[in-house]
Amino acid sequence: MNKHLQDTTTLSNGVKMPGLGLGVFKVEEGPVLVEAVKSALRHGYRSIDTAAIYDNEAGVGKGIAEGLDETGIDRSDLFVTSKVWNDDLGYDSTIRALETSLEKLGLEYLDLYLIHWPVEGKYKDAWRALETLYKQGKVKAIGVSNFHNSHLEELLKNAEIKPMVNQVELHPRLTQKELQAYCQSHNIQLEAWSPLMQGEILQNETLLELAVKYDKTAAQIIVRWNLQNEVVVIPKSTKEHRIISNADVYDFTLSDADMRRIDELNQNHRVGPDPDNFDF
Repeated sequence: MNKHLQDTTTLSNGVKMPGLGLGVFKVEEGPVLVEAVKSALRHGYRSIDTAAIYDNEAGVGKGIAEGLDETGIDRSDLFVTSKVWNDDLGYDSTIRALETSLEKLGLEYLDLYLIHWPVEGKYKDAWRALETLYKQGKVKAIGVSNFHNSHLEELLKNAEIKPMVNQVELHPRLTQKELQAYCQSHNIQLEAWSPLMQGEILQNETLLELAVKYDKTAAQIIVRWNLQNEVVVIPKSTKEHRIISNADVYDFTLSDADMRRIDELNQNHRVGPDPDNFDF
């Protein structure tokens, strides 16, 4: 997934997932969202990531429908992700939540469906529901989001099907190396949300220095670092020039030494909640 925007990584069940996608966290319903999705598809993106709690699935669906019409891309060439929210975790409620998401998105199936947070006492029932939906073909792949090693271990005790993806906060200040090693050992693909740390890290001296060295932006350096670490990455943007820029990362390679320099920026610092202390 390091050479081209449409390069993919193969999940444990054989499904191919693009290495780079568009995130739409905190993007409100409306024309800006629809245009961002269309713009991403126009410029070669094939992966869109949303969630029930973002309250923008209808707009994402509209952008996808209009984008497919405009570009002539086939639905089967897209990879669409959504997530079941904490209030709906439970066997029957998770099944219903997917139906609601599909209706809003205007889609017949999802490519990836995730449990959004590991709510104690609830996520195992939700996982059984995901396994059912997977067997029914309503979702092509299933996974989790914001799961630590401990949550994954607990889930794997009873899971019939292993999660194919774990989407977590991951950026140069929170490199998640232990979690990545655990996921790799269980053939679970790691995916980074908030890879640009909501913009906080873009003025970091090391990253700016590397940006000059490689004639790129700090954001492009971070996206490339993720891809070379075999981490799927979904930077969020609504501006067309940024959507294009975030994907302009396939004409250079960070050296091993520079990859290590970025790794060394880690401070285990989060901009989002800690899954162990999240007020569910």
